[in-house]
Amino acid sequence: MELLDRYLQAVKKHLPWQRQDDIIAELRANLESQLDEKQAELGRSLNPAEAEAWVQQLGSPVQMASHYQPQQYLVGPAIYPVYLYVLRLASMWAIVVYTIVSAVTIVLGSASADAVAQAALRLPGVLIQTAGWITIVFAAIEFVAVRYPEKCPPIAGFHAKWSPADLPPVPPEAIKGRKQRSYAHAVTEVIFGFLVLGWLLLVPTYPFLMFGPGAAYLHASPFNIAPIWVTCYWWIVGLNVFQLAWHCIDLLRGTWQQPDRLPTIVFRACGLIPLVLLANVHNRLYVLLRNPERDFARYGQTLDSLNQGIHTLLLLLSTIVTLQLAWDIGKWIIDGARHRAQEK
Repeated sequence: MELLDRYLQAVKKHLPWQRQDDIIAELRANLESQLDEKQAELGRSLNPAEAEAWVQQLGSPVQMASHYQPQQYLVGPAIYPVYLYVLRLASMWAIVVYTIVSAVTIVLGSASADAVAQAALRLPGVLIQTAGWITIVFAAIEFVAVRYPEKCPPIAGFHAKWSPADLPPVPPEAIKGRKQRSYAHAVTEVIFGFLVLGWLLLVPTYPFLMFGPGAAYLHASPFNIAPIWVTCYWWIVGLNVFQLAWHCIDLLRGTWQQPDRLPTIVFRACGLIPLVLLANVHNRLYVLLRNPERDFARYGQTLDSLNQGIHTLLLLLSTIVTLQLAWDIGKWIIDGARHRAQEK
């Protein structure tokens, strides 16, 4: 039953990640057995209204998940799913705010590799402090709820009214049995995105971050990059900001597990733009001479070879990205058509 799949998917988000698959398999077997018995009593399958009422009486996904939570000494199983959700949300925001503040401080201050390393080493301490304060707050709530239940109102996210109709759809990957992205994967993706963005912003001032020891050679060489690279650089920075914002929104909304081909298509199309701009640059000048009057006779042929090689590489990359984009769009259209056909 599709509604049961959606319910189990919602329950899984609140289970201990080490045992999610085992618990869901056990729970699915029990609920499907109950459903078969109920349908056998009626002598027919449940209609949509009856199915929704049956799932409703199971309790909200948070309540169902609480029965499978391990023994908690500070935070009891009744509020543990809410505690875990708040802890994840606060940790993610702590990472975002700390990364932004650290990046601004590094850029405006002594932007060096040591400063970046020190900022990265301070991050675990920030996360530990955040987790500590949240744990203290929920431990106090647990203490009051156990000893003074009349003074502690029900936790909104735990006892609030809910409807099975509000459950999100099951992703196609989950239906096909593929492994979904984990919360840890989604958070790691956001953290890595902030690190990449900080690295990109530091490259113009400290080119050794990209070229390593070769940066000294580039500085001493008779060649210099063309202005078009600066335009493309800021386009790439903007694309990274856009992609990072999209991932952060998915994380905040809890939709990191839901597959969506549209962001992939949008990011790939935006990434194709700087490649097309570079491939069509006037006179194919990607590298220039610092002193053309003095060095053209000596380095002119090398300059032409460099520019021609870069142009060929850009054409190849543009072709590959275009084919990937066409493939993604084609699969998106086909999947949409199949989904509409199944609905009919």
